[in-house]
Order: sequence, then structure tokens, then C-alpha cells
Amino acid sequence: MSGHQPFSQLTAGFSPSRKAKIAAHTEQLKSQMALDEIRHAVSLTQDELASKLNVKQPAISRLEKRSDMYISHLREVIEAMGGKLEITANFGDRKVKITNFDFIQK
Repeated sequence: MSGHQPFSQLTAGFSPSRKAKIAAHTEQLKSQMALDEIRHAVSLTQDELASKLNVKQPAISRLEKRSDMYISHLREVIEAMGGKLEITANFGDRKVKITNFDFIQK
């Protein structure tokens, strides 16, 4: 016996509330991605993204490791990957889309 079990067997004895909490956390994790994960999800290499942004590949590598950047730069990167940047403030029971940044152009 290999000692491996299907995930469904491992969670079979969990209460419905525990399963619901796990499912909610799973969905939350699916909605959060780092820039490199987004790039992988849209099937772009660092070289391809660099070409779209008119920079060299090492610049993309550095960008993906940054924890802080201008909103305008983040928007440019997201748009180069075919997406649209939206900024939302979460107040627990409600979410508010922040529109101040929608009209900022380079």
C-alpha cells in the first residue's frame, strides 16, 4: 500500500460546516494571484510579456518580485496580458470599486 488516499476520502468525515469553510477558502485562494501566476494563467512567457511592454526579460523578472509599484505601471502590465485592472475596497459586508484611477492615462 502506498499510503496515498484520494482527497475525498481524507475529508469524508468532515462536518458540513467544515467542508463549507474549506470550499470558501479555496474560492478565495483561486481569486488571489501574484503577477507571475497571472502571466502563467494567460500562457505568456516572461520574454513575450517583455516584448509587449518594450522591455527586456530581466525587467519582467524584477517586476514579478516587487511588492510595491505605481498603479499606472500595474495597469500597463495587466493590460499587456489582456486584462483590465479594477481596484476594489472591501469593507467586510460590502465592496466598493474605486474609480479615481480609471481615467489615468500615460
